[in-house]
Amino acid sequence: MADILTLHQISLTMQGKTLLKNINLSVPKGAYITLAGPSGAGKSTILKICARLLSPSSGELLYQGKNAFQMPPQEYRRHVSYCFQQPVLFGETVSDNLDFPFQIRNQDPDRNRQQELLDQVNLPKDYLTKSIASLSGGEKQRVALIRNLMFKPAILLLDEVTTGLDAQNKQIVHQLIADYRQTGTILAITHDPDELAQAEKIITVKGGQINE
Repeated sequence: MADILTLHQISLTMQGKTLLKNINLSVPKGAYITLAGPSGAGKSTILKICARLLSPSSGELLYQGKNAFQMPPQEYRRHVSYCFQQPVLFGETVSDNLDFPFQIRNQDPDRNRQQELLDQVNLPKDYLTKSIASLSGGEKQRVALIRNLMFKPAILLLDEVTTGLDAQNKQIVHQLIADYRQTGTILAITHDPDELAQAEKIITVKGGQINE
């Protein structure tokens, strides 16, 4: 199966400190790969480079064989979507967040699609008008995830998205990820035993390097 994302000899040095050293990682289309390792090992840094939130000091990031850093950022992020450990919502209401994926594509919001995804994460329709300030941590994470999935990206980057969630919220998020996985590619970071068990391949990162 062809690789959809490739990191070739990626290194990153910031303020004189080497965070990543010669990272080589191939992500085949349709794969579910999990990065494991101790805190501070460089896992999130790898994911942020894949999301183009950080630029490497050297090396190449290829998306479908092309230099990812030569693609317009907005276009790249339609294909490769990053989910933060702490959900980042903006505006005032849930609809401000769920309308955004349509707005950047110059489309009218599809209320049916929004309702479909709200149903998937056990949130009622009237949550569209709900203030984001009134949401629990679990509700914020669910809204952030379905915002990322409103238009299914080719790759979903998951940075410990179930950390701090209760068992019920974890189960809802796990189901959403399982549904996405049928057609998408996942590169994830987690310490959750259930999520580690779901991964097809676990890659250990230690001291800014990959230990196969």
